[in-house]
Amino acid sequence: MTHALFDYAKHGRVAGSSLQPLLEAAAARGVAAQALEQAAGLAAGALEPLPDSLPAADYVRLLDTAAALADDPHFGLHVGERVKLGTYSVYGLILLSCRDFGHAFEQTIRYEQLAHDLGRSSLEVEGGLARYTWHSRFPGATRHLADSVFAGIRVFGNWLAGAPLPPARLELMHDGGGTALHGEYLRVFGELPQFGAPAHVASFDAQLLAWPVPNADVGMYPVLRQHAEQLLLQRAQADAGIAAQVREAIVRGLPQGQARLAPVAQELGLSPRTLQRKLSDAGVNFQQVLDQTRFALAREYLRQPGLGLVDIAFLLGYQEQSAFNHAFREWAGVNPGAWRVTAQSA
Repeated sequence: MTHALFDYAKHGRVAGSSLQPLLEAAAARGVAAQALEQAAGLAAGALEPLPDSLPAADYVRLLDTAAALADDPHFGLHVGERVKLGTYSVYGLILLSCRDFGHAFEQTIRYEQLAHDLGRSSLEVEGGLARYTWHSRFPGATRHLADSVFAGIRVFGNWLAGAPLPPARLELMHDGGGTALHGEYLRVFGELPQFGAPAHVASFDAQLLAWPVPNADVGMYPVLRQHAEQLLLQRAQADAGIAAQVREAIVRGLPQGQARLAPVAQELGLSPRTLQRKLSDAGVNFQQVLDQTRFALAREYLRQPGLGLVDIAFLLGYQEQSAFNHAFREWAGVNPGAWRVTAQSA
């Protein structure tokens, strides 16, 4: 079922450390966190003190909101310029322990998810040319998102190298905001990007991958890598754990009509808002888990010839059989009666 896939636009997160450059860039332009919260429609106190994490969709909206409040057409670039080691949390420390830039790119691809769910990186090397591509998970976002990402890479890369890196040939999917704004892109990137490109790509001489990272504490890499792997595992286990708990609570509550968000949250000792956040971190929402659970149970019940469709609808918490029929057709592409005939024949 396609709706079971992780919808990053709805459920992705951004670590609080990755939010810090945005707040700093806004504050430098006279925009306080409280004003940002109000203008972006966030709850009071959502940004200050700095949260552990923030929904990725809220982060993307904050970029545009802050740009408008600050009247800064290059706000994304200025956010990226404030990126530092702490922005990337554990992932940043791993980069500082890499032996060379090729190793750093490998770690980026593996661990950037610890910092954000805004997009993912890939690297291709062919004929002496390296092509770094950033795959945004918010294709409808304005240019501030891509600008902040690539400006951050540029600034952090220079810091990691201990000297300005040769400018990369940069391709960006947005239009650049018009020629009047090109000067700032030249200042930040050293070359004017190609705008309106089919993908966000930075191309550079592959020899750069062999450049050593000065002052890298390579001895710390095994320890940091182990810690990062544990964080990834904990995230996966926590995600799977909460979804399984909700699924079990739904199974218990369906016949009594208690398979709703509020009763399930109460059974698990959580507030509805906390449960929604935990499920969001797991890449699903309550309705998705409910639908998946009902679909699995429906198939099990339909294989039992002694259960009529009215009985099955009741067991699944539907008030009317017609509602069950409609939902099952959405899940399976056929009505439950036809599915039962096919299953029995098989």
